[in-house]
Amino acid sequence: MHPDIHLTLHHLTAAELQDAAAGAAPATPVRVQLGWKLVEFGLRLAVPRPAAARAAISAAA
Repeated sequence: MHPDIHLTLHHLTAAELQDAAAGAAPATPVRVQLGWKLVEFGLRLAVPRPAAARAAISAAA
């Protein structure tokens, strides 16, 4: 395939994909959701539990 034709086809395909993406509703990326879950998990680890919760956990074990 001639390079100019290949480049033209690439530009046309890219324009079609950009139009389709512009019409779609913006979704929250998975990495953002995962990042917030990791923040939540880290906060749970960092915040000390009350003594009653620790006693209930050790009594159940």
